[in-house]
Amino acid sequence: MNRIAVVGGGAAGMMAACAAAGAGNAVTLFEHNEKLGKKIYITGKGRCNLTNACPTEELFPAFSRNGKFLYSAVYRFDNRAVMEFFESRGLKLKVERGNRVFPQSDHASDVIRTLAKEMERLSVQVILRADVKQILTEDLETPDDGARESKSAGPARKICGLVFDTQTERGKKFWCDALILATGGVSYPSTGSDGSGFELLKPLGHTCTRLRPSLIGMRTKESYIPGLQGLALKNISFTVKSGKKVLYEEFGELLFTHQGISGPVVLTASSVIPDRYFEGDLTFEIDLKASLSEDRLDRRIQRDFSENQNRQFKNSLGRLLPSGMIPAVIRLSGIDPEKKVNSVTRDERQSLLHVLKHFPGTITGLGDIREAVITRGGVPVKETDPSTMESRLVSGLYLCGEMLDLDAVTGGFNLQIAWSTGHLAGESAGNR
Repeated sequence: MNRIAVVGGGAAGMMAACAAAGAGNAVTLFEHNEKLGKKIYITGKGRCNLTNACPTEELFPAFSRNGKFLYSAVYRFDNRAVMEFFESRGLKLKVERGNRVFPQSDHASDVIRTLAKEMERLSVQVILRADVKQILTEDLETPDDGARESKSAGPARKICGLVFDTQTERGKKFWCDALILATGGVSYPSTGSDGSGFELLKPLGHTCTRLRPSLIGMRTKESYIPGLQGLALKNISFTVKSGKKVLYEEFGELLFTHQGISGPVVLTASSVIPDRYFEGDLTFEIDLKASLSEDRLDRRIQRDFSENQNRQFKNSLGRLLPSGMIPAVIRLSGIDPEKKVNSVTRDERQSLLHVLKHFPGTITGLGDIREAVITRGGVPVKETDPSTMESRLVSGLYLCGEMLDLDAVTGGFNLQIAWSTGHLAGESAGNR
């Protein structure tokens, strides 16, 4: 039996604890919040989109970065295994549009409760309000010290424990045979993802790639966009360009915010567009009538105009657009809003058509990382063994979840990364 410490009580950490304890080990989980799974509570708008029910091989294209690194973890504990894990422990699930999997109750708290009950069943000791301050290591015994001169010879140190604070005590030591670090990234720090795990790793030689927000809204330049705040558009086409180069194009839903734009198509764009393009301004276009060709839309406009020919132009677009969208479209079309429809010229009508098919904007950057769904970046995957999640630098140290330089698009794929890497880390630590 191994004595295993898990630091972090989120999705990856709790799954790691379950896997390690399920292999017959003594597991203690340290969480610095007052309760477990605080970030799970806010996933899927409080409903917890816990995985995606697509065929397993279709998971990998959804992983935005380093998908090949996840082969072992995913195939050892794939989306079907995740669903079976929860269902076999009494949590009823349902599959919605886009193969998104939710608890039938629509309550993220039920996912956390299921994991907590499983840890209790497996006698995992949970220490809340515990701040881990240091990871303790010792020299790794080797019969030939010279072998350590080569990096390929493996780590020279091994885990022996950690130092942590509680509300009543400082500098407590906990000795262990293996340690699983699952402290998350830096998005939504109020949930516990405050970057403290990366600081714990620095003295051990681990590095961290640039951290930036992902699955986040985008800030825009134009003055007319804040006036659209709260307006949701469905069945639109969203295109992002750098100069003439198309970086992203997707059909779906978009939401205007006080800072710019958000919604499913925007969140996904923030995940898949390479970092370097956000160093300068990007342009975007929204096809407000993506289901209609320009010819069909022109005929539709002419039909609406013929039915409203004696009305002012500003009062003729109610069947074509949401009311909140009309002032911005009129402004961009350049047509006098007081003008009678029967006086609108062909060129003016073509200008309106162009705005409807190419509603423009400029992206000046991403939203605040503290509001991002996930963090892009983390510990480089080359520093971790993909077959075990064990650190290549320190024996007995395992890394999982959002700490690693892994992320995915929306749809349950990021939690799948957490479940798969957490399970593999726990399993590997438990079977040392």
